[in-house]
Amino acid sequence: MKTSTKLAKLTAKIDDRTPAHRDRAIDGLRALALLAVPTGHWLLGGFTLDTGGGLHNASSLSTFGSLAPASWILQMLGIFFLVGGYSSYLSFQRRKGSTRQWTAGRLRRLGRPVLGVTAVWALLLPTLHYGLGVPTATLHTASTLVVQPLWFVGVYAVITALTPYCVRASQRLGFWAAAPLLGSVAVVDFLRYGPYADAMPSWLSLLNLLPGWMFAYQLGVSWADKRLGRREAWLLLAGGAALFAALLLVFHYPASMVGVPGESRTNSHPPSLLVLALAAVQSGAAILLRDRLARLLRRPALWVPVVIVNLSAMTILCWHQTAMLAAAVPASYFGEIPGLTTAPDTVGWILARLAWMPLFAGLLVAIAKLARPLEDPWDRAGTIRRAAAGVLAAGFVYFALAA
Repeated sequence: MKTSTKLAKLTAKIDDRTPAHRDRAIDGLRALALLAVPTGHWLLGGFTLDTGGGLHNASSLSTFGSLAPASWILQMLGIFFLVGGYSSYLSFQRRKGSTRQWTAGRLRRLGRPVLGVTAVWALLLPTLHYGLGVPTATLHTASTLVVQPLWFVGVYAVITALTPYCVRASQRLGFWAAAPLLGSVAVVDFLRYGPYADAMPSWLSLLNLLPGWMFAYQLGVSWADKRLGRREAWLLLAGGAALFAALLLVFHYPASMVGVPGESRTNSHPPSLLVLALAAVQSGAAILLRDRLARLLRRPALWVPVVIVNLSAMTILCWHQTAMLAAAVPASYFGEIPGLTTAPDTVGWILARLAWMPLFAGLLVAIAKLARPLEDPWDRAGTIRRAAAGVLAAGFVYFALAA
C-alpha cells in the first residue's frame, strides 16, 4: 500500500511539474521511437555458441523471412528523425547565443554518452577476458553489438549541425524542402540497382547516407515551421504507402528494413528509397495523430513513463545491447539455453526470446541508473580524464571494427 501511494504521489508530482506549453505528443513520439530500438534488436538479434564457448551474432531474419514485416513497425528511425527535426527547429529559434554555440551544445549532448559507453567497455574488455575468462570470440561479438547502434549518433550529429540550412530550406520551399533529398536517393538507387548497376563503384551507395536519414529530419523542421500541415500529412501517408508498395511488388526491394546476414542487398546500410517511403508513411501518420496522442498523454499514468524514457534517451540507445549481453554472456557458460545462446532458427527460439525480454528490460533499467550521469555535463572531469576517455573510446571502436 505504501509503495503504491508513493508511486501515485511521484506520478502526480511529475505531471504537475510539466509546463503547460510542453508538447506531450512530440515527447511521446520520441519515446515510442526510442523503445522500438531495443525491442527490435532484442527480438531480431540472436547468438550461436561455438565449441569453445564463444558467442557469435545471428539473426532470426535469416531463417524467418516472414518476420520481415515486423521490421516495418520496429524500424521507427523515421519518427525519431522527424521529432529530432521538430525539436531542433524550436531549440534553434530559441537560442540565445550564436549558431556555433548552439551547434556545439547539441553535439556535446550527443557525444558524452557515446564517449562514456565506449570508454567503459574499453575497461571491461580486459577485465572480462583476463579476470573472468570470457572467450575472445564473445568479446568481439559484444564489441560489434555495442558499436552497432552508435552509427546512428554520428549521422544524427552531422544532420543536427546542418539544422540552420534545414531551417533556411523550409523557409524558402516549405514542405517541398524534403523533395530533393527523396530525389537524390531515388537517383542513387536507380544507378546501383538499375541496368547500369555492374558499372557502378561500390562506394556509390554511401551517397544515400546523409539525404536518406535527413529526409524525415527536414520534414520535422518544416512541421515545426508550420509549413507542413494535415493536407501535406495525408499526401505523405498516401504517397509513401504507394511508393512503398511499388518498391516491394514491382521493383523487388528486400522486404526487411534491417540488414539480413547473407543477403546482397540491404535497405538500411545505407538507406534505400524504401526507408524513405516508410519514413513518409510514419511521418504522415504521426502528424495526423498528434492531437489525439497529446490528449492521451494528459493521463499522468501514461505521461510519466514518457518523461522517464526521454530523460534517458541516449542511455537507452547506448546501453541496451549491453543489457542483452549481461544476460547472454553468463548464460554461455552453461551451454545452449533456448532464446539466449541457441541459434534463432525455430519457432521455439522466438517464444523463448520473448520470455527473456523482460529480463533484458530489467537489466537495462539497472544499468541506466549507473550510466545515466554520463548524459550530464562532465563538469568535474578534468582535461586529463576527458583525454583518457577519448583514448579508451578510440581503442574500443578500433577493436570492434577490426573484429
